Amino acid sequence: MKPNILIVTASDGNNLKLANTLLDISKEFEANFEIVNLLDLDLPLYTAKEESMGTPEDAKFITAKFMDANGFVVLAPEYNGSVPPSLNNAIAWISRSGNDNWRDALNTKPMVLGTHSGGGGNHVLSAMQEQFGFIGCNIIGRKILTSYSKELNPDTAKDVLSQLVKISSI
Repeated sequence: MKPNILIVTASDGNNLKLANTLLDISKEFEANFEIVNLLDLDLPLYTAKEESMGTPEDAKFITAKFMDANGFVVLAPEYNGSVPPSLNNAIAWISRSGNDNWRDALNTKPMVLGTHSGGGGNHVLSAMQEQFGFIGCNIIGRKILTSYSKELNPDTAKDVLSQLVKISSI
C-alpha cells in the first residue's frame, strides 16, 4: 500500500512554491503526496474560550488529515527566529480537537522539515525540530533549506523524499 505523505505549508509565499516543487518531484515515488496550506484553513486563534464554543470544522479537517498521513514534509518561513503563528495554531487545534488519541496524528511518524527563508532559516528549522520532536515525530536528519540566493537542489530533494517514503512505508 502506498503511504500518504502530507506536505504542510505554513505560508502562501515561497514556502508554498517550494511545496509545489516538491509535489512535482514526488511524482517519481510510490506514495500519495498532498499539499495542505494552513493559510487556506479558517482556524481561529486557539484559546480556551474559543474551544468552549466547539471545535471548528477546519480543526477537525486538519486533525483528520494528520491522522491519515503516514509521514510529513513541513515547510515554514522563519518568524522572528521561530515558527509562524499559523503552524503553532494548527498544532494547538490538533491537540485540542476532541480526539482522545490526537497524539496518533504525529507520534512516531516520520517528518522532513524545510523552509524557504530570507533570513537564513536555521532558527525555524531548529524550532520545528524541537517542537515536533517533543510531540513525538521522528525527524529525518536532512533538512530542506532554500533562500533567495540558494535554490532547491533537485537531487537533494529526491534523496530526502526517498528517505521519507521508505520510512513512511514501514
